[in-house]
Amino acid sequence: MINEQIRDKEVRLVGADGEQIGIVSSKEAQKIADEAGLDLVKIAPNAKPPVCKVIDYGKYRYELARKEKDAKKKQKTVELKEIRLSPNIEANDLNTKMNAARKFISKGDKVKITLRFRGREMAHMNSSKHILDDFAENLADVAVVEKAPKIEGRSIGMVLAEKK
Repeated sequence: MINEQIRDKEVRLVGADGEQIGIVSSKEAQKIADEAGLDLVKIAPNAKPPVCKVIDYGKYRYELARKEKDAKKKQKTVELKEIRLSPNIEANDLNTKMNAARKFISKGDKVKITLRFRGREMAHMNSSKHILDDFAENLADVAVVEKAPKIEGRSIGMVLAEKK
């Protein structure tokens, strides 16, 4: 709320340079703000009495928007990358996939490793689980298993996250 929108009888007033003026009527506070050529802005509406400050409202809104933008800039979004394997993968191919996963994890992303089965491979699902175990074991220095290997239809999936 700003200027004439403030309907309280008394307000605790803070001056333009941050000093406490004290508890005054809202009309008197508005008069002080007008003399300074600034706006009267309600800072803490839930306080008893409400706290109002004499400031330039446009500049105040700009500062708030800038702080919000800076806070958004510092946030890190964690993506979920997926690496797909097959049960008859060779050692070199597996090493290549592990290096890719290591790179994703070092960037701060989570990695979902999916072991996909086709046709007759479905009959030997349990014997291929060791591939995921080896994968997690080789990346144990940089990653921790966030979600253990679990059968999901025609595949087994697990999620690795960066070690804290």
